[in-house]
Amino acid sequence: MEIIDAHAHIYPEKIAEKASKAIGDFYGIDMNYVGTVEGLLSEGKKAGVSRFLVHSVATTPHQVHSINTFINDEKTKHPELIGFITLHPDMEESEIIDEIKYALDNDFKGIKLHPDFQKFYIDDPKVFKIYKNASGKLPILFHMGDKRYDYSSQERLVRVANTFKDLKCIAAHFGGYSTWGNAIQYKDLKYDNVYFDTSSSLYFLEPYKANQLIRTFGVDKFFFGTDYPMWDAKEELERFNALDLTDEEKEKILGLNIKKLLNL
Repeated sequence: MEIIDAHAHIYPEKIAEKASKAIGDFYGIDMNYVGTVEGLLSEGKKAGVSRFLVHSVATTPHQVHSINTFINDEKTKHPELIGFITLHPDMEESEIIDEIKYALDNDFKGIKLHPDFQKFYIDDPKVFKIYKNASGKLPILFHMGDKRYDYSSQERLVRVANTFKDLKCIAAHFGGYSTWGNAIQYKDLKYDNVYFDTSSSLYFLEPYKANQLIRTFGVDKFFFGTDYPMWDAKEELERFNALDLTDEEKEKILGLNIKKLLNL
């Protein structure tokens, strides 16, 4: 079966070490890897991963286009990479429209937003200009959850998914990093337009809880992801394969589901 890592970060060589350390510091996690393209491809392929959904996050509007051109250059050089652009809520709507056009013209498959890094509430009306222009065109991968903040709570995503029914939403980290109990409670997340990935969760979740989340929201709604450089693909796959899933269900989560959503 094909394995696709549906959640990975990459950075230019000159800032990769600094950027990776900053993420580790933010989450209080020791980083064993540096988020370079070469590192991602090397570690992933050792574990049998054949393709990688990659992105980075702009913490200010002026970073957006340079990050997007970097991702485009890398995915052009490396066909194994599937690119998502970044956007920022403080951009003008005309700038958002231009970046989405750039994404569509250059075969990007989606958008990544990180509310905790970018400091916005995902249901704040100021962000609606992004959702409106992405609806029906590009899915949005949201960092979700974090018990320290309220930027991306499950309740807020419910409001977004219910308001923008043509917007495909991917709720990273099993629907809520360190707030997995809340994800279970918010069964309203069972919208047709809400999906989930497994990144940065399997290390913390007991297998039965991970299974419960998958059963609650549906096997067809989940994608395997490592959150590289935070986690090792080989170890993440070992944790994933320990779940109580059939081979057919694993095949869907490891690759078929994301291929279907992104028309790969």
